[in-house]
Amino acid sequence: MISDMNDTIETFLNSVKSLCPKVTETELAYLKSGLTVRELKAKHFFIHANTIQKEIGFVYSGLIRAFYIDQNGNEISVNFFRENRYATHYPTFITQTPSKYYFQCIEPTTIVTVSYNHIQEGYEQFPIFERYGRLIAEEVLKMQQKRIESFLFDNAETRYLDFIKENPDLFNRVSLSHLASFLGIERQSLTRIRKKIR
Repeated sequence: MISDMNDTIETFLNSVKSLCPKVTETELAYLKSGLTVRELKAKHFFIHANTIQKEIGFVYSGLIRAFYIDQNGNEISVNFFRENRYATHYPTFITQTPSKYYFQCIEPTTIVTVSYNHIQEGYEQFPIFERYGRLIAEEVLKMQQKRIESFLFDNAETRYLDFIKENPDLFNRVSLSHLASFLGIERQSLTRIRKKIR
């Protein structure tokens, strides 16, 4: 178990190095001192809606779905976080305000977490972590903007094809119902699109 934990943490630290190649061993040691590895079962919640997210999560293995519940009680998927992705509602994380979304594991998930306070202390001690935080924020912004524009300019079939192209590994890991709500269409419409494409 310890070796698995070391592998998990090393994978996270390597992701930091890939974003910030100039990060030093001292800076990585500081970051490592605040890391926790958690193993969550399928259907377990990493974040509950209407709560303040105290830690950011890096998915080592598994899959997490972010969703909200609309006024009719329907679960609307807004994102899927697979391996090597950060599971967070970043705007509310950095402002420490309640998230509107639930983050639920679709599969058993191993996640590396680091607390808001540890990150803030890192910003004060090591300027490179401010760069790291900015790069994560930029990635989140790009993904959000792409999703907004897909609803503005693309039809459902194009959104589906883009999802499959960008997430070929998720095709068999996400249910039709979850994928349909993510694409903003009824499940029957998604079934028709899939049959047409075949």
